[in-house]
Amino acid sequence: MGSESGQDCERPVHRVWVNAFMLAATQVTNIDYAVFLRATSASPPPFWKDSNFNDPQHPVTGVSWFEASRYCEWLNSETGRAYRLPTEAEWERAARGGAEQKNFPWGDEPPQSMPDYAARWQTGPEPVASYAPNSFGLYDICENVHEWCSDWYDPNYYAVSPEHNPTGPEHGQRRASRGGSWRHHVKVARCSARSSIPPEFQYADYGFRVACGILMGEQ
Repeated sequence: MGSESGQDCERPVHRVWVNAFMLAATQVTNIDYAVFLRATSASPPPFWKDSNFNDPQHPVTGVSWFEASRYCEWLNSETGRAYRLPTEAEWERAARGGAEQKNFPWGDEPPQSMPDYAARWQTGPEPVASYAPNSFGLYDICENVHEWCSDWYDPNYYAVSPEHNPTGPEHGQRRASRGGSWRHHVKVARCSARSSIPPEFQYADYGFRVACGILMGEQ
């Protein structure tokens, strides 16, 4: 986990064990989130009616960390499963797709080598699963929208991170996020790249995907 060539917050590189878990193949979409809104009468996010963001298969954007967590809690009540936001360690494990210390889910080739890169993300995110997944079957895992993680963010956390199932510091001012977004000039982030914003912020390039623990008999 981490990178010697990345930002200071990505060091030191260290080996981490995470228990088996499941991660959604795609970011939560507008059509997914609409079911939650109807069921809970929650207020829609600020970009809900913007034509650049409201395709049913676009990832939902403008969702705060608190709203993403409430979505997981609602999903738990509907299914009886323990859905939640992934930890940073889980997210990086998933993004790497089993490859050790590669920059991106597909390897070390730059994002500009991706199909149609120059024409993508012109005015907002793309419909999920528009291009090939990584080796774990996860779509858009380092691109499209930043994804909320469950952890509080600390740029120095890696120096004290436990070896097994790290969950981030106990307190903080900002929540961790991972992945690139449609807004940035380099729209695909490295697997190890870390980011964060205050949990109440509702940004047009922030979304999320859900994680879930593995029950006995499911492996």
